[in-house]
Amino acid sequence: MTVPAQVVYIVDDDSGMRTSLAWLLDSVGIQSQGFGSAAEFLAAFDAKIPACLILDVRMPERSGFDVQFELNRRGATLPIIFVSGHGDIPMSVRAMQNGAIDFVEKPYNSQQMLDRVQRALKIAGQRHVVGMKRSELRQRIESLTAREKEVLHGVIDGKGSKRIAADLSISVKTVDVHRASIKDKLGAESIAMLVRDVVAVWNPDEGDQKV
Repeated sequence: MTVPAQVVYIVDDDSGMRTSLAWLLDSVGIQSQGFGSAAEFLAAFDAKIPACLILDVRMPERSGFDVQFELNRRGATLPIIFVSGHGDIPMSVRAMQNGAIDFVEKPYNSQQMLDRVQRALKIAGQRHVVGMKRSELRQRIESLTAREKEVLHGVIDGKGSKRIAADLSISVKTVDVHRASIKDKLGAESIAMLVRDVVAVWNPDEGDQKV
């Protein structure tokens, strides 16, 4: 499978700022896409592409914080670098608490911005690999039969085969057969690894722990 090229999204209502930043990134071979509004970016954003986001805080209609909220709602994992000409400590704290990796005040030093972007793209690449693995595991979980999903829930809850069998009114042998099938279908080397990987996919904070 070919990994898509990384991209830096630039979302800022100041066209001059977008252009100068795009030139800066292009000078070191970094691909970028610029957007003048939150709506334009959110309509074009592709979660399948490893990317980072340089995001202006204050924009007409929808602010940078609105964009961050929407991306979090979608479960997006791209690293965000906030930029602002009117930054303050509460603003930067809010950005970081909601998942941003950096907060930069305008005007910024070009080399420092490049360093921050390089760091963000490295993080983006790592998150993309993890995200792709979780997406594949999600699909594998969806391929399980209804009974296998019931057994899987029992395994994740730490129940033994006897307890699962009693809960589902089936034999222990049948539970063990389902456990082996689940382990095989999900590509897990052990039950411990299966639990770790599935728990990572069923993130309670996203409200999708049920299949």
